[in-house]
Amino acid sequence: MAKRSSLSIRIVEGKNLPAKDITGSSDPYCIVKVDNEPIIRTATVWKTLCPFWGEEYKVHLPPTFHTVAFYVMDEDALSRDDVIGKVCLTRDMLASHPKGFSGWTHLMEVDPNEEVQGEIHLRLEVVPGTHASRLRCSVLEARDLAPKDRNGASDPFVRVHYNGRTQETSVVVNVQRLCSAQQEEGWFQLQPDQSKSQRGQGNLGSLQLEVRLWDETVLPSIFYQPLIQLLCQEVKLGTQGPGQLISIIEETASAECRQEVATTLLKLFLGQGLAKDFLDLLFQLELSRTSEANTIFRSNSLASKSMESFLKVAGMRYLHGILGPIIDRVFEEKKYVELDPSKVEVKDVGCSGLHRPQTEDEVLEQSAHTLRTHLVALLSAICRSVRACPAVVRATFRQLFQRVRERFPTAQHQNVPFFAVTSFLCLRFFSPAILSPKLFHLRERHADARTSRTLLLLAKAVQNVGNMDTAVCRTKEAWMEPLQPTVLQGVVQMKDFITKLIDIEEKEELDLQRALNSQAPPVKEGPLFIHRTKGKGPLASSFKKLYFSLTTEALSFAKTASSKKSVFIKLASIRAVEKVEEKSFGSSHVMQVIYADDVGRAQTVYLQCKLSPQCVNELNQWLSALRKVSLNNRSLLASYHPGIFRGDKWSCCHQKNKTDLGCDKTHSRVTLQEWSDPLDHDLEAQLIFRHLLGMEAALWEKYRILSGKTETGISPTGHGGAPEDPLAQLFHVLQDLRDAHSSSLAGPPPREPHRLLELQT
Repeated sequence: MAKRSSLSIRIVEGKNLPAKDITGSSDPYCIVKVDNEPIIRTATVWKTLCPFWGEEYKVHLPPTFHTVAFYVMDEDALSRDDVIGKVCLTRDMLASHPKGFSGWTHLMEVDPNEEVQGEIHLRLEVVPGTHASRLRCSVLEARDLAPKDRNGASDPFVRVHYNGRTQETSVVVNVQRLCSAQQEEGWFQLQPDQSKSQRGQGNLGSLQLEVRLWDETVLPSIFYQPLIQLLCQEVKLGTQGPGQLISIIEETASAECRQEVATTLLKLFLGQGLAKDFLDLLFQLELSRTSEANTIFRSNSLASKSMESFLKVAGMRYLHGILGPIIDRVFEEKKYVELDPSKVEVKDVGCSGLHRPQTEDEVLEQSAHTLRTHLVALLSAICRSVRACPAVVRATFRQLFQRVRERFPTAQHQNVPFFAVTSFLCLRFFSPAILSPKLFHLRERHADARTSRTLLLLAKAVQNVGNMDTAVCRTKEAWMEPLQPTVLQGVVQMKDFITKLIDIEEKEELDLQRALNSQAPPVKEGPLFIHRTKGKGPLASSFKKLYFSLTTEALSFAKTASSKKSVFIKLASIRAVEKVEEKSFGSSHVMQVIYADDVGRAQTVYLQCKLSPQCVNELNQWLSALRKVSLNNRSLLASYHPGIFRGDKWSCCHQKNKTDLGCDKTHSRVTLQEWSDPLDHDLEAQLIFRHLLGMEAALWEKYRILSGKTETGISPTGHGGAPEDPLAQLFHVLQDLRDAHSSSLAGPPPREPHRLLELQT
């Protein structure tokens, strides 16, 4: 049983920010910190005082966290980035908003004197006296204090307030001879000075946020088995099932939570090997309600949301292979592109080697040529990618194609099955990724205005190909006409590609799946700098660049991405993954992996992320990936050193024993949710349980309608009702899980649940 907290974060936009540059503008980005530890950095939005980010993150963190803070910064290439302001949300504040904190909030001034900066080592002891006991406070040392002087140092002293009296230490304190007695001793985090009033509210602009906190108690696997069995039985029976439980869940799920329900169900069935069957059931349910072919999969139904999630989980690497080179080329070229005559800005474009600006017609022609080049390259890459497409994706599209053809079999609807595939592949996958490559991890930064326009027009062209109806170009946006021949050719190519894509037999699907399963897919890969120890201790300059690949089996490396990889660390031998303090190597982007070598000795390797504006994200993505794949290792350390042993002591805690097991500066195990994450079956089942509890009233109403009863046939604590009724069984399962959670909160281990179902294979 484990307690977990999750934060759903959406950083929407800012407005009315102050100008930090001499041009009267700013280059804002956001840093997100959990308990003063940076975990997320948004992309920079250039030259604006009203930036839009629209970036979403989900963070898993210990339930003991205190605050999450959002710092709005101004990027400066020539000096240190300026702090514009911050928004701080406490855990209690988030817990008081069950549906999440959402809206605009004023940025507060960031005063370095009021920030949490460093820790102090105190010893508190009660000294018995003749008439009364005395409290003795011994101030031993401090660490990680902020530099307050121009030379980068400080002259710290301590002022102690107690019972109306104040004592102040001198700049240098010698407490080595203090005697120890019964006492309380440890490191304490320095908190902001609450005596100072908050300033700057209302004149630093505002930040729009959506933040929601979830606390989950995840029970042992056995308690979720009845729920998983019940849902799997429904999917296996398909539309032949008596209660169509999945259909009822779709009907009762609100529009606000439908995407979350879809994603959670999809992951649960992926873990059970039933993702294709689950999606096929949703296809059939939606097609049974669709009367007009031109409205197929247009709504935000559970089928549409689940298919979107499926493509992101199963097809993200495939998407990167198709779009990556083309998106990179658009970013690198930075060409001015415009097809709409009403938006052409001739003054922004000049002819190389000529002494006159281009005419409007020349700009339009050159723009059309650039877009045609990109579109042809994209369609060519798609047509060559049949074998690169994951087997489970191909099989799912084949099933979708067949179901749609069965529903609309006439000759006049011969293009409808093709459109059903492209409605997901092009309209809901390729096109959104082209439009916002940062959100699909194709680029580290948002595009500038010129590149954004190119991506928008290219995304429109891909949409037109995906619509399988080229008349849309003429009726809605006539200025897209120059791309019409390429779009027409693209429709033909896309139909040929889909025909080949779905031409996969069951045996071939199994063979492809086995081949994919035999090669552990990378969870995370990319260049890192590995540290080499020289002499008595680590040296800041001894880093070597290598290409690392992390799978569910091992961390491997090679000289380049295409070189043969060598296993570096087996995942089973990892004992800890931790960020290294900035002072250790003069960089805040170094992590350490502690592992056991072949003879069981503890070894430590230091890895540094590439130095870039997005290195905060890169570091935390590596930390998250390594922590998640080694989560169940039995030899994980409870504490360790986030510093290095240099000279004769640890830099983090100043202990002199090199083999010491660790110190209390161990950071929290914050992880970022990614589409490539290993599936967590118990967590997904718990999330489904929570969703079902939220819609329980609607489920009861549906049960009363279906059963024709004015009162329920099942008491909240009893087990009445027909055992073959899936909805009635669901209520039993929910009650058992509710009881198990209540027992876990009370203390004793929860009893095992009733076995309601046995699956037939």
